[in-house]
Amino acid sequence: MPIATPEVYADMLARAKAESFAYPAINVTSSQTLNAAIRGFAEAGSDGIVQVSTGGAEYLSGPTVKDMVAGSLALASYAEQVAKNYDVNIALHTDHCPKDKLDGFVRPLLAASTERVKAGGTPWFQSHMWDGSAVPLEENLQIAEELLELAAAAHVVLEVEIGVVGGEEDGVANEINEKLYTTPEDALATAEALGLGEKGHYLTALTFGNVHGVYKPGNVKLRPDILKDAQEAVAKAKGLEPGAKPFDLVFHGGSGSSAEDIAAAVSYGVIKMNVDTDTQYAFTRPVAGYMLTNYEGVLKVDGEVGNKKQYDPRSWGKEAEAAMAARVVEACEHLSSAGTSR
Repeated sequence: MPIATPEVYADMLARAKAESFAYPAINVTSSQTLNAAIRGFAEAGSDGIVQVSTGGAEYLSGPTVKDMVAGSLALASYAEQVAKNYDVNIALHTDHCPKDKLDGFVRPLLAASTERVKAGGTPWFQSHMWDGSAVPLEENLQIAEELLELAAAAHVVLEVEIGVVGGEEDGVANEINEKLYTTPEDALATAEALGLGEKGHYLTALTFGNVHGVYKPGNVKLRPDILKDAQEAVAKAKGLEPGAKPFDLVFHGGSGSSAEDIAAAVSYGVIKMNVDTDTQYAFTRPVAGYMLTNYEGVLKVDGEVGNKKQYDPRSWGKEAEAAMAARVVEACEHLSSAGTSR
């Protein structure tokens, strides 16, 4: 199928919320990892989200070029050609964008999508994330309001982060402490500033102990009940019916989480869960194994010529892509999105 249109993406998100499942959002950094992610979604029978971070976008543009916009548009163009050969819907998303990179990443991408939409096309990306976790909440929401207006004009969904995710990603590091837990007051301030859909569709990453990377059991304490408390606080303040879930929630730092925490988060309104570290390892591990097993073929040992069939990047690349695709299938199964594509 073609890359999801704004209407298809809205339907994807609405179905996930109504049917209590979530989509894995898989970070990619190359055509190989993109292919692996789409293959995984297709094998799971799940629509899905493919996303690129600022660092991933720089890498995609060429390691010496480091142009986040060029890398993002290159990925989107490639994905448009590849995704149409599969029978699932794929949405494109840009991941964490801090304040100092907005002018070099999200804003120009929104401008490019606006121009494309005005010409009768669809946006380059279906959603973008503004990561305001490093600035005071008031400033975070002021910037979010501005970006939400721009995103709505481009038929794009905005993702915001209310709270702090611990660990490290793309050189941005946060400590593991009480700041990792969003309060009901933070949630209410978000609803007041951004509305509940009338100003534009947005996804909300409320933090409940999330940490980027994988940590040993016991090092990170997730508290999914924080999501429940936030939904209830906003529903009550806005006069919504009991059990309403006004926010479309995102689960950041999802790699290595327990099945119980994932299920609880989804039950409280999570419809998108970021998966990066686990799929990075799934892609790289078979490459390491292949090289160790076939080292005489991939190296020109003692003046020999090696084995071209073994050092051909397609040889080890196929194993890496298959392993990453299998991890994407597993993520779809954990989030109950497997088999939901239509």
